[in-house]
Amino acid sequence: MAGCQKFITSLPNRCLLCHQQLCSAATGICHTCLQSCLYTSPVCLGCGRELQTLQRYCGACLALQPIPVIAPASYHSLLGPLIPKIKYQAQFTALPPLVLALERRLAMLVAHNLTVLPQALLPVPLHPHRLRERGFNQAWMIASMLGQKLQLPVVDNLLRRVVATVPQTGLDGRARRRNLRDAFMLTADLPYQRIALVDDVVTTGTTVDEIARTLAPWTPDLQVWCLARAEAPGM
Repeated sequence: MAGCQKFITSLPNRCLLCHQQLCSAATGICHTCLQSCLYTSPVCLGCGRELQTLQRYCGACLALQPIPVIAPASYHSLLGPLIPKIKYQAQFTALPPLVLALERRLAMLVAHNLTVLPQALLPVPLHPHRLRERGFNQAWMIASMLGQKLQLPVVDNLLRRVVATVPQTGLDGRARRRNLRDAFMLTADLPYQRIALVDDVVTTGTTVDEIARTLAPWTPDLQVWCLARAEAPGM
């Protein structure tokens, strides 16, 4: 993480979206661009549907009780093209403002009793081959920053990715599920009942569902934290 911070501070201090010069205290995204991307109204933690009042789920999700996904913004905002650059181009300057936005979103939901903080953070793991190729796991970086801010442990040695899956981009729902089937395993019994799974983005939720299936015998209370989410199809 120290190496990441050094990289962040060594880059020209301009907004990645509008390219305007940032003040010395800001990094990655200017306040105006960031605010234009964040949710401005309540959204369902299940499907991402816009709600009229601040509540946990919309009517349909209230019946289904899906895994709640907490994010400060939609993936279909201007952040959509930016977030993959963290993963594929090591554009780390976007991380501090996005993690801060996620932290503030969490604080708001906790204050309104719409979620509770977990006992531990579990970053979505990369397969060892992919980790060596990329050199970093962006999910671990996000979890590490949040863990420091919220004083929560980051557990990165219990969940392993044991199948070197092909990238999910471009696959349909059935192919995504087949691609990730049995891709994860636990190395030991999970000693926590409340877990927040941390990733950079949630799109179809296939990865979340497969990890939830892996954790199911041990974790009755699972939520997902990410920098942005794609709403359910048709939203």
